Amino acid sequence: MPDYIAQHKARLNHMPWLYYRLKPKHLIWAKPWQDEIQRTLAEVETVRFSEQCFIADTANLFAEPGRDISISANSHIGADCFLHGPITIGRNVGINHACSLDGGAGGIRIGDNTRIANNCSIYAFNHGIAAERLVRDQPVSSIGITIGKDVWIGAQVGIVDGVTIGDGAVVAMHSVITKDVPPYTVVGGNPAEYIKRRS
Repeated sequence: MPDYIAQHKARLNHMPWLYYRLKPKHLIWAKPWQDEIQRTLAEVETVRFSEQCFIADTANLFAEPGRDISISANSHIGADCFLHGPITIGRNVGINHACSLDGGAGGIRIGDNTRIANNCSIYAFNHGIAAERLVRDQPVSSIGITIGKDVWIGAQVGIVDGVTIGDGAVVAMHSVITKDVPPYTVVGGNPAEYIKRRS
């Protein structure tokens, strides 16, 4: 007999926004499944969840004291994501499958209602490249990354340490963000450049 619940879980892991559209007959198994995932993570990592979050069962969240992860209400994290604190996620944020976020020492802050498409890389640290030292021995620096409210980050975008992306901005697919993005602008390219105002 087909295992429809297993297939539903796989679908939700990769399209987690569907969790918020489930009918009561599906919430009977989906809500306890989510409660257990989040309870287990909160027991072993310094992760805090607000109400109605969704965390894929293949997502990897790592947080130690001082490098906490905080996830606000109605936010979701898709399949095969990697998150290492410190990270603060606002309300109604969507982080889709295979994204990689590391807060370094400076942290990553994501505002309410922001959407991050699949396979994005957001790293809030960097290290030196002086020729007289091995790369592995270079000093590490971390300023932090701030992503505002109502931001849309397209698939396979890279964001480097020290960047602020303003409220309402849109980042085109495959872009690399190396400098601040003003509010309500559309940027794209490698390195990303101004395209137009969001209207």
